[in-house]
Amino acid sequence: MPASTLVLGGDLGGTSTRIVIADHEGNVIGRGAAAGGNPTSHPATAAANFGQAVHAALEGIDPAAVQAAVIGTAGGSALGRPDVKAQFDAAWAGAGLTSEPRFIGDLEVAFASGTPEPDGTVLIAGTGSNTGLVRAHELVRTAGGHGWLLGDDGSGFWLGREAMRSVLRAIDLGEPLGVLGEAVVEAVLPDRDPTTSAEREGYDLLRDDLIRTVNARPPVLLAELARPVVSAYEQNDKTAHALVKRAAELLIETVSRLWTTSDNGPLVLAGSVAGESSPVGRLLRQSIHEHFDGEVLTAHDGVGGATWLALGVLDPALATNDNHARLVS
Repeated sequence: MPASTLVLGGDLGGTSTRIVIADHEGNVIGRGAAAGGNPTSHPATAAANFGQAVHAALEGIDPAAVQAAVIGTAGGSALGRPDVKAQFDAAWAGAGLTSEPRFIGDLEVAFASGTPEPDGTVLIAGTGSNTGLVRAHELVRTAGGHGWLLGDDGSGFWLGREAMRSVLRAIDLGEPLGVLGEAVVEAVLPDRDPTTSAEREGYDLLRDDLIRTVNARPPVLLAELARPVVSAYEQNDKTAHALVKRAAELLIETVSRLWTTSDNGPLVLAGSVAGESSPVGRLLRQSIHEHFDGEVLTAHDGVGGATWLALGVLDPALATNDNHARLVS
């Protein structure tokens, strides 16, 4: 193939959209990023953010040179809607790209980012949570991933929602809010001092303000309250410790639905909540081997795995371990 042939990899998540352009040797020559591109949680802006990231990655690059593209998408089922798909198609064509993009699940690109192995298990815990069983680089089975309304147990959204519920419970009981409660109130009502609400009447007003403010925002924004949980955890807040412990238990329970005695491939952990710097991620790694004997790996960058898979689409011989190392490092 011509040396100028390029591939495109994409990772469209609830928090950010990332695009990479690479040559056939796995060298990155273009990057682009934008806000969340999940077409389910960001239906009004996902396609626009996708187009913005693609344009940025292609700056100074001939779009016609891109001959293969793999794009991992959280909430990808929304692309089954003709109106949503049309917006993404328009963003793609608007960037001058002519090759047909392959949209796949974020589980597959996360697994490919963590390992070049063809078989194993993947757990994503970020804004949402999901697990999948991978065979020959393709997703064959999932558990969880039901979305914020029906599931996403142990995710950033789950942590944020449970943190808010703990605050409302304390208010109902007239109990001190504690480190976590005060952090949550500060995050939701930044202009209000939670320590001034010691009287029962003040608690009632605080409760009403919290409920009204949270319900006026998109539900997925509750995931932003995962940060106060982490901060309170580091300050030894008992409620935050209980939430972190329960989140790790729920994630292990979800991924355990996929394991069988014959599974010996790696487990790839991905997403901010399952990350090595997250208290949930650290607890996961401490307790996971009580349930799983295989190697536990971390995927730091989903877009690298998508780009490596795009090389395989262009030519299976290009999906080498060396190219994988270059793209995910």
